[in-house]
Amino acid sequence: MNNFTFCNPTKLIFGKGTIARIAREIPTGAKIMMTYGGGSIRRNGVYDQVTAALKGRGVVEFGGIEPNPQYETLVKAVELARAEGVDFLLAVGGGSVIDGTKFIATALKYEGDPWDFLLDPSKAVDAVPLATVLTLPATGSEMNNGAVVSRKELNEKLAFHNPKCYPLFSVLDPEVCYSLPQRQIVNGIVDSFAHTLEQYLTFDTQAMVMDRWAEGLLQTLVELGPKLVERHDRYDEVANFMLTATMALNGFIAMGVPQDWATHMIGHELTALHGLDHGVTLAIVYPGMMRVMRREKFDKLVQYAERVWGATGTPEEKAEAAIVKTDEFFRALGMKTRLSEHGIGQETIDFIVERFRKRGWNLGETGKVTPERVAEILRERL
Repeated sequence: MNNFTFCNPTKLIFGKGTIARIAREIPTGAKIMMTYGGGSIRRNGVYDQVTAALKGRGVVEFGGIEPNPQYETLVKAVELARAEGVDFLLAVGGGSVIDGTKFIATALKYEGDPWDFLLDPSKAVDAVPLATVLTLPATGSEMNNGAVVSRKELNEKLAFHNPKCYPLFSVLDPEVCYSLPQRQIVNGIVDSFAHTLEQYLTFDTQAMVMDRWAEGLLQTLVELGPKLVERHDRYDEVANFMLTATMALNGFIAMGVPQDWATHMIGHELTALHGLDHGVTLAIVYPGMMRVMRREKFDKLVQYAERVWGATGTPEEKAEAAIVKTDEFFRALGMKTRLSEHGIGQETIDFIVERFRKRGWNLGETGKVTPERVAEILRERL
């Protein structure tokens, strides 16, 4: 097991009726900016619950944060926050709203062009305090310090981590998920599954606790996935899914293990260039990553096949089963897992590969996912 230092300061407030608790968690006298997306929180009652909890507090609202939050929109929020003297941010929404709010929080403490800390994440070192009310389980952003932001004019989607961007607290009420569209539930399942694989499907480091923890999350998603596609208004099923999504990317299963993240980096390009949902891009890329990097990931593929899918046979047969079962799982949820099914062809592959060459990117847990390997992975998914 690798050496590690672990700290996650986010306070998790979980369960029915917990949105009412937010007022007591936010410092008295804070000037709050409440951020949200396209208005679904008004339709599902979350907006009313939050505003009722904040009654009598100084609140500025900023709505309209997009899925895959856009730099151009977020800069407007920064300008409003500065003009209003905001010193506390409350993100009410899913991962995109929370990611966008982390950008706002960082930009408010950054002197200069905020795009700088997306190009060079080492510059993201301070932030205005923030908290979240989660409405969509998927990204784990409610309990980590990372964010991803897109810039339409450049066709870029870049990530950063800021040690000051752990939410002070996050409220997770599973009942708010009942009204979510099925598409968002499916995206959340795939996103959580892929987050877990990025930290698990690498090479063996004898991190037994982390392996079993990751496998438990994967097994939970395999069991719950079809049920949630059928309906997502049964409390215990939604509660377990919501907690799984949080635990998949809050640092707990990352302790002492190598991490990959190449699939995410490739997927970000598909979103930036074609507007595909993040979960959709992961469902496309991950089986290709497994196949092209099969030799490097062989031992973990076999273990994954045995423990998560119950595969039998020779090691080679198990490794193949791991790839096939993963693709079948995504497709059973309703995902289209081939580039051609989205009208994407060789031209996009060439563009992504050339962009990675210019960036000098060699991805993956060992740096072996070169631009040439990226081309192989994407051609495998045509």
